[in-house]
Amino acid sequence: KDRYEAAIELTALAEEENKDGDTADPENVQILEECAVEIEELASEAQRFALELLLDGPADKMGCLMEFTAGAGGTESCEFSMMLLNMYKNFADARGYSTAILDTVPGQEAGIRSGVLKITGDNVYGWMRTETGVHRLVRISPYDTQNRRQTAFASVAVTPLGSDGEESNMDIEIDQTDLVIETYRSSGPGGQHANTTASAVRILHTPTGLKASSQSQRSQHQNKAAALMVLKSRLMEMKIREKRQEKMAFIESLGDTGWGNQIRSYVLNPYQMVKDHRTNHETPQAEKVLAGEPKFLSPFLEASLLQSDSEQT
Repeated sequence: KDRYEAAIELTALAEEENKDGDTADPENVQILEECAVEIEELASEAQRFALELLLDGPADKMGCLMEFTAGAGGTESCEFSMMLLNMYKNFADARGYSTAILDTVPGQEAGIRSGVLKITGDNVYGWMRTETGVHRLVRISPYDTQNRRQTAFASVAVTPLGSDGEESNMDIEIDQTDLVIETYRSSGPGGQHANTTASAVRILHTPTGLKASSQSQRSQHQNKAAALMVLKSRLMEMKIREKRQEKMAFIESLGDTGWGNQIRSYVLNPYQMVKDHRTNHETPQAEKVLAGEPKFLSPFLEASLLQSDSEQT
């Protein structure tokens, strides 16, 4: 409030002084420009605070795991999966959250076939949960020798990440007898230890059929811990969805990673545009969105959060 009132007062004084002279005082013009920026930033902070009041779900205050899976589009989709992982990581870092890439499975030529990003901080899951769905990229592929425009798809799945003492009613207990744990050799590029030991871990939760795997950690023990973290997060998400009485299981809710199912399109050619197909929010600043700049990505999260809240009320 004090910052807002000070900016308004300075704006009024600068405008009054400009009226008194025949030409605008350069110093007053600079003050007006600085005050306009300050007022815009305050308005954005106020809107963000109002939106955070909507984050009252059972897991909204938790951290989250974001899982990326390449869909239709071959190498382009693997590249797009990596672009999305980097976009959200940059965004989370800029917002002051803590991030860590838990696992990646390299694509055959470039990018990743799949990856897991961990984000921790206040209200992270609440802000990111509406990013679940299929994302679409349109651009001239650098991997096409004929420079043709290509369309690629990648799916994003956002699940809550609990911690000790956080939302105890959402704690997930996993019976070890319900788990089938397999070990295998890691795939993809590696150094002198690549593919020499079966350090990668795949876990199946037999009651639900959910699977989780990890191969990027240094040891089998670390990969098992990472895979269990992913599995627990997925089970937590299923529990939340059951509370909302959704008929479809979590994995089925994502839909096919292909035409007609995307929630957002990122078009880089023949023009630049990012459009959310749920809210119709769009911007021509596609490069800045993909760079994860909060000023350009945040409005998409805010619009989908408002829509999600209105659908539940």
